[in-house]
Formats: sequence, structure tokens, C-alpha cells
Amino acid sequence: MSTIDTSQRVLHGWDPEDPEKWDSGIAWRTLWISTIALFFGFVTWYLVAAIAPHLNEVGFDLSASQLYWLTASSGLAAGIFRLIWMFLPPVMGTRKLVTFSTLLFLIPLVGWFFAVRNDTPYPVLLLLAFMTGIGGGVFSGFMPSTGYFFPKSKSGTALGLQAGLSNLGMSVVLLSAPFLIGTTLFGFGGLETMHNTETGEVMNLYNVAGFFVPWVIVMAVLAWTMLKDVPVTANFRQQIDIFGNKNTWILTIIYVMTFGALAGFGAQLTLLMKNNFGESATGLLGWAFLFAMVGAVVRALWGPLADKYGGAIWTFIGGAGMTVTAAIAAIFLARGGNAALPFYITMIVMSFFAGLGNAGTFKQMPMILPKRQAGGVIGFTGAIAAFGPFIVGVLLTMMPATTFFWGCVVYFAIATSLAWIFYARPNAPFPG
Repeated sequence: MSTIDTSQRVLHGWDPEDPEKWDSGIAWRTLWISTIALFFGFVTWYLVAAIAPHLNEVGFDLSASQLYWLTASSGLAAGIFRLIWMFLPPVMGTRKLVTFSTLLFLIPLVGWFFAVRNDTPYPVLLLLAFMTGIGGGVFSGFMPSTGYFFPKSKSGTALGLQAGLSNLGMSVVLLSAPFLIGTTLFGFGGLETMHNTETGEVMNLYNVAGFFVPWVIVMAVLAWTMLKDVPVTANFRQQIDIFGNKNTWILTIIYVMTFGALAGFGAQLTLLMKNNFGESATGLLGWAFLFAMVGAVVRALWGPLADKYGGAIWTFIGGAGMTVTAAIAAIFLARGGNAALPFYITMIVMSFFAGLGNAGTFKQMPMILPKRQAGGVIGFTGAIAAFGPFIVGVLLTMMPATTFFWGCVVYFAIATSLAWIFYARPNAPFPG
């Protein structure tokens, strides 16, 4: 029987490592509500990636560079916002953090709902694209906050489920966009129907943003009425002590490999294949969403295995697999032409290994670090890795894709070596 008073908003005496001071029902309820809210955060983050390719079809006259910056700015913003949100869990508490963060998704969603008319100035579009980064930014607040509710023995499962299932929002918005765009009525029938300026087909671009607005409101209400806080508090000065721990930096390097690459390639894969394989990739472009989806699903499913066998071994296996598949992908890129299919298959396999690495890394953090520091490190590593879509996009414009991929091979090999030396090898200094 739990000795804490679960009727209060703040769960005084909460200690997930002590069965008498932990309530599994509250912990799992917190996980599911915050995960669904975070799912809509990732939907919001990738909203521009779903809308931008169609803007010129409904009457905009934007250059390739302008469209690129619309997509890239959301990745830049997510990294910046994560650097803010990583400090908020011990300051705001879970209930207020999840509720108010979820309500913030409405700013870019409602903004894009009205902005897809072709008389919206480009600076406004750029600002709204930047604001979608809020959806990716809250990750660094939600994940540490959820971590407060679970014992170390269940942290891999809990954080794997939250990260993996919420990451599916990236794929869902990309997958659902064509259907939503071609639909006339989704509760917004009072608006004028939009059409492709050349073909005349229905293109209700506002549906992509508008469809998700009611769901976001529902999740904000659920968060406010059903979530609770645990008394984990720390001021800004106390939280920055994570930067004196070398594991913060090592795990950041590793997580940039696993999640940074997953998010970065997920945002750029369609353009990457189109630019490098031309017509031979046409039939595969509609399946590019699977890259982010496979990594997210594997991340969610591998949490229990990380709890059972430890996170370090899966981080190492994931990194080794990503290194090898990046090298194979570089070879297929160099061939071009008819190598589109083997390149795509190789990228899907890379996504599988990225999912392993993500599940393993997020199991390691609560095991290696004190609980308060673990939350900060989860937030910081997530913040830096969120720059992935921006970094990948910028580098692909600066160098040939094959050169970029060989650079990834080198980076992945270094990160994987660090995972082995510090965490995965026998008698490693920080097993976990």
C-alpha cells in the first residue's frame, strides 16, 4: 500500500525506487497523457515539411531556397526551444509544463491554418515555420519530467515508449497530409475550397493544420485535470552542473548520431533521393515517411530489452549498424541512377539501428547519472540532437551527398567507439 496521498496535486514523499512511496497507476497515466501530447508536438514540428512542398501549387511563388528555409527553420527552432525547455521540469512541475506546452502548439497550428492562402507574406510564413519548432522543443521538458515518475528498473521501457511513440508524429503528419489536403470537409467546411492553380484539383491545405487543433485542445484539458507533480526542484545554477560531468558530453555526441541523424534524414530523405536518383526514385518518394516511422517503432519496442540487458550494449550495436549502413548508402549514392531502391532499403535498415541506439541511450542516462542530473542531460542531449534536420539540410547544400555520407561514417564510427570504451565493453567505467 502506497504511503503517499495521491489526491493531492503535488505528490509529497514520492520515491519511485521505494514501492511504498510509488504509485504505478499515476506513473503510467503520466506517461500516456504526456506521450500523446508529445505526439502532437512532433506533428506540429513536421507540419511545415508536410505543407511546404505544396505551397506553390496553390498560388505561392516561392523559390527553392525560400522553401528550404521554411523547412530548415523548424529544425533550428526545435534545438533552440529544447535548450529552454530542458530547464523547465523542476521549475514548473509536470502538470503545468505539459498543459501550457501543449497549448502553445495552437500558435503554429492555427497560424498555418490561415496562412496557406497565397497572399500571406513570406516573412510571416518564416515566423510560423520557426514557431512549429515548439512542437519539437518540448521534448526536452516532457522526457525528463516523465523520468521523475519511474524507477530505474523501468526507465528504459517508459522513456522508450514515450520517445518512440511520440516520434511517430513526424511520420503521421507526412503520411496523412495528402489525404487531408484532398478532403473537402473536416469540420472546417465554412472555408472556401482551395484548388491546385494548374490542375484544378482540390487542395485544402489548411486541413493539414486544422485537423489537429481539436486534439491538441483535448490533450491540454486532460493534462490539466489528470496530471500531478512530484517535488523535484532546482534553480538554474543547480541545473547547469550537468556540464561538469563528462558523461553529458559523451552521451550528447552519441545521441546526435542516433536521434540527430534519424530526424535529419527523416526530414531530408525525399529531397535527397529526388536530387540524386531523379526519375528512378519517383516511385519511392511516397514511402520516405517509413524512415522516421521504423526508427520510432523500434525505439518504443526496444525499451523493455534495454531494461533487461542494459542500454549500453544496444547503443553500441545501434551505432555499429548505423556506421556500416551509412557506408553502404554512400556507395549506392555514388552509383546514382538505378541504385535508388537499394539506397532506400539501406536507409530503412539504418533507421532500425538508430531506433536501437535511441532506446539504449535513453536507458543509460537514468542509470549512469543522479535523477536530477539525468533529467537535465536527457533535455540537453535532446536539444542538441534536435538541430539534426537543420544541420543535415545545411550540409547537403554545401557538399555532394556522397561526401556528406562518408563524413557521417567517420562521425558514427567515433561515436560508436565512445559508446564501447565508456559504456559497453567489459569493465567499462560507466556501465548502464
